[in-house]
Amino acid sequence: MVTTLFKDFQFEAAHRLPHVPEGHKCGRLHGHSFMVRLEITGEVDPHTGWVMDFSELKALFKPTWERLDHFYLNDIPGLENPTSEVLAKWIWDELKPQLPILSAVLVKETCTAGCIYKGD
Repeated sequence: MVTTLFKDFQFEAAHRLPHVPEGHKCGRLHGHSFMVRLEITGEVDPHTGWVMDFSELKALFKPTWERLDHFYLNDIPGLENPTSEVLAKWIWDELKPQLPILSAVLVKETCTAGCIYKGD
């Protein structure tokens, strides 16, 4: 049985978008309470009854989360233009090598706006 499960994480960070038109509000320094949802898809282990232990997923994301939480995203290599789209792919690239069953990264920068990245 193949199943997709997810775990949500939150972090606070500041950023600005350097490539927006002059005068655009996102070109100014501002912050968000970001939400990240990691989705993994795989076979359910018949013995444990799960695809992966949620605590293992949390532990795998922790080093990445620590690089993002309460930091200025533009200062992080690869996030010089930290749109939601760029951030989702950056997180994917950070996690995919150690989490081959990663199937999607969702990033929300507000309650109503975000993106989903599902790999190349």
